[in-house]
Amino acid sequence: MDIHRSFAQVAILEDGTIIRQLRVDLIHDRLVAFAKTLSLEDEVVIEVTGNSAAVERLLRPHVKRVAVANPRLVRAIAYARVKTDKVDAATLAKLHAAGFLPEVWVADEGTYSRRRQMAERAGVLAQIIRIKGRMKAILHANLIPPYKGYLFGKRGQHWLDSLPLPPEERAMLRRLIAELERVTKQLAEIDKVVAQQALDDPRALKLMTIPGVSSVVASSVLASIGDIARFPSPDKLSSYFGLTPRVRQSGEYPARHGRISKQGNRDARKMLVEAAWSAKTAPGPLRAFFNRTQKKHGAGVAAVATARKLAVMIWHVLTTGKDYAYARPAFTAMKLRKVALKAGAPRAYGKAGPGRDYWIKEIREREAGYVARVEQAYERMVAAWKEKPKKVATN
Repeated sequence: MDIHRSFAQVAILEDGTIIRQLRVDLIHDRLVAFAKTLSLEDEVVIEVTGNSAAVERLLRPHVKRVAVANPRLVRAIAYARVKTDKVDAATLAKLHAAGFLPEVWVADEGTYSRRRQMAERAGVLAQIIRIKGRMKAILHANLIPPYKGYLFGKRGQHWLDSLPLPPEERAMLRRLIAELERVTKQLAEIDKVVAQQALDDPRALKLMTIPGVSSVVASSVLASIGDIARFPSPDKLSSYFGLTPRVRQSGEYPARHGRISKQGNRDARKMLVEAAWSAKTAPGPLRAFFNRTQKKHGAGVAAVATARKLAVMIWHVLTTGKDYAYARPAFTAMKLRKVALKAGAPRAYGKAGPGRDYWIKEIREREAGYVARVEQAYERMVAAWKEKPKKVATN
């Protein structure tokens, strides 16, 4: 099936021969009616498009399997001299029959639902950033210096009301403030659901033992990768996130490594980079690695390199089912308590909660001292790499 926005061109292949071609309207009822004409021995091939997930979901109960092709790797279609819908559909069928079709993993219902949720959150967050940018642009256009503090809080709003602005731009600013409040509430509602799902998912609880990994980061990662068993090594997972460098090698020439590939889920990759910046502030080997890389290549490269380290840690945590080796129990309990409060858990006054130990100075300092010693051990190990053996004089 060569899928388009409103229809799909279908080519039916049997015993190596195209026996029939037809066009199916991509409307729910008509697609279901077409699916009922198929049998449980049929296999359907589609490409990844904006509506391919809905097509796959409707066809799945009526056929043996639905194979989803990677459009970037279907070179026969991309470089065909004669390219029509009928040719594309027939080529997909023949590639699948020959076993040469590059397929992508089809997410289960739970993973797909989580992906839609995280995509909605990314869209709402982008809208908030856009509104804040417009507000700052109005101030800049009227020669008003930046506010020394949090512009979008109550004090910032009082400061905005006192500014000498033209009436039309003041009205525009008020509309943007009202829009920001509305969208911020939407983000809080989404984060509440995400937090509750993270608390109910044992995998997310394991991931949140890693420094810098919050409930949002854990949910984004799980929504992106689905089943960790489909990644045989941590390098495969890092490559899936697009955090591995591009490689160019041909003939006798040596391999050349470039920038990261930036393939895979962009939102999950951004979350890992944000987690890397957060991990920089916590004592431990991750901070030591970040600082070492920053001194040599700069902060930006260090953040991306640390994000790749986080991807490797995520693979090991999900594969083994164990907590992060250098996790701080009291700090993790405090982090989970904050996630529970975000999910709507009642505040418990007058009794010790699960994050109590973190606020006891002796326990907090003892845990921080432990990971600090691990950080120092990492730094000594790296320093030993750089030490060159002394040359021995020869007669």
